[in-house]
Formats: sequence, C-alpha cells, structure tokens
Amino acid sequence: MSPHPPIPARVVLLCGPSGSGKSLLAARSGLPVLRLDDFYKEGTDPTLPLVEGGSDIDWDHPLSWDADAAVTAITELCRTGRTTVPVYDLSLSARTGEESLRTDGAPLYIAEGVFAAELVVRCRELGVLADALCLTRGSVTTFRRRFLRDLKEGRKSVAFLLRRGWRLMRAERSIVARQTALGAHACDKDEALDRLADAAAGPRAEAATAA
Repeated sequence: MSPHPPIPARVVLLCGPSGSGKSLLAARSGLPVLRLDDFYKEGTDPTLPLVEGGSDIDWDHPLSWDADAAVTAITELCRTGRTTVPVYDLSLSARTGEESLRTDGAPLYIAEGVFAAELVVRCRELGVLADALCLTRGSVTTFRRRFLRDLKEGRKSVAFLLRRGWRLMRAERSIVARQTALGAHACDKDEALDRLADAAAGPRAEAATAA
C-alpha cells in the first residue's frame, strides 16, 4: 500500500545553473509552471548571505531563498491544484505583491529555479515528486545567456552582473555536481523534454533516484 494518498498533481523539479534555460524549457513544455525565484528573500533581510571575501549579497546561495515557503506552495498545488505565490522583482530585490496559481486539472507541473534541487528529498518524502532534472548547457554558453538576459531585464548593475557571471562560470561544474548529488538528473534540453513527456504519461516511481 502506498504511504501517501492519491493526489491530483505531481511536480517535476527543474534546476540548473542560472542561465541554463530552465524558464524557456518550462514554457516550451506546455505544463503549468511555478517560478521558484519568486521565493527569494527580500534585500533587507538580515539573514541574507554575502559572497565570501566580498560585500555583494550571494543570491546564488540557498540561504538567500525561502525553501519552507516554496515547499508549502508546491504541496498545496499538488494536493489542491491552487496556491498563492509572491511576485518578486529581481531588480528591486523585493516582493511587490502576490498572485494565485492553479494547475487547472493538469496531473503534472514544473517548479523551476536554481534552488529546486534543494527540495528533492522533501518532495519525495511528501509523495509529490514526479522527477527532478538539472539542465546543463556548458559554462560558456550559460555565461553568455545569463549575462544578456540579466542585462536586458535590468536585474542588477552591470558591474555586479559581470562579477557574478565570472564567479558562476568558474563554479558551474561544482553547481551541477551539488544539484545532482541532491537527487537531480543532469541532462540537456532534449533529454529533459523526453523525461517530462514520460512523467506526464504516468508517475515515476522513485524517479529522482535514477542516475
């Protein structure tokens, strides 16, 4: 007998380095999408971590993000098909409101963000996990895509974006290694789309444990 009662929907956690194409892939899938970046802490939060040896806030550290609130939203979507999520402005480092999100009866949805892998174990234990994917494209491609996107959207100053981009490019292998160690499967966009199609066709038993 399953330890968890049947639920209306399950979640695919989609992580990967910043700029790896998570949002584009999620949109291309046609599935409902929960943006985990909306659960960043506000810039005035005293618990925000700093980059080691510097004064910049380390927005790529899991402690810059509210994991508990993200898990609450994920489980509400899975069990009730709807939840309320914050609207976060990255350029302001602040929440500017909230909005309602619904799955509209879809049996599967995507929760995407750089910290999605941090939730693999908790979502599996709660019985809501369908799969966990880590999207990779190579550090140079990711650096270029990330910088152009963040510059276009005015997320932070150019100097900050260059410092962050260089730091993340050097750290990309370790970022992917951490996310896969947490239970996400590293793949390119084509394999990710194939696994999403498989997950949509039926529940994956212990999917995120597959190498």
